[in-house]
Formats: sequence, structure tokens, C-alpha cells
Amino acid sequence: MSYVFNMVPRILIVDDEGDFIELVKFRLANLGCEFLVAGDGVHALSQAREGKPDLILLDILLPDLDGLSVCEILRRQPGTKKIPIIFMSALSSEVTRRTASMNAEDFFTKPLDLNRLEKRIAELLHTGIAAN
Repeated sequence: MSYVFNMVPRILIVDDEGDFIELVKFRLANLGCEFLVAGDGVHALSQAREGKPDLILLDILLPDLDGLSVCEILRRQPGTKKIPIIFMSALSSEVTRRTASMNAEDFFTKPLDLNRLEKRIAELLHTGIAAN
């Protein structure tokens, strides 16, 4: 079963650093997307359920509920389980990468290679492919 995308792609950016969110939004503006934002895990879950994003950029280190837990919760719920997720994190150990990759389409280490991130997002949005 494939995920049904919005007419204008919607990306949920989940990170607790406002400057980082603005940088990502600025860099991805040419994709013609709408952006939703969340600064913590609990807000990310509500934004994912209510905002119905086409893709989620998810940090691992978040206040109140970490990104790995957010991802696990989203993958268990029918309305959100097919949304492609890309992790973005300063945590770059092999264990972290492997754990994150089990439930997500990709993992990017901060500082981000924004060109590579933009290409990967465009690929996921235009093909409509979700790995899970």
C-alpha cells in the first residue's frame, strides 16, 4: 500500500533548535513544500496526526520524548505508519544509525549535507515510496 500525498507536499520538521529549523526550511523552499514544525516529541506526534505530513524530518535528541520513540509510535498507528521519516541527528554511532534505520527511510548526521538531503526528500516525495 502506498502513501497518498497532499497536492502541495507537506514536510514536518521536528527539532528543538529554532535556527536549525529555519535553515532547513530556507534550504528546502525550492521544493515547493509547506512546512509544519515541532520542537518536541509530544508536539511532533500531534502534528503528524493532525497535519498529515507527506514526510517527516526527525531529530533524535528531543525534549520530553526522543525521536526514536516518536518514530516507533508513528509506525504503530494506521494513520501515520506509512509516512516516510528521515532522521537527522548529531548522534552518529553505528548503533544509533542502525536502530534509527530500522523504522525510517534514511539517516543524516548533523551537520547536514543539505544538497544530499534535498535530493533524498525530492526522491521520496516524487516517487511516493515509503519503505515500511
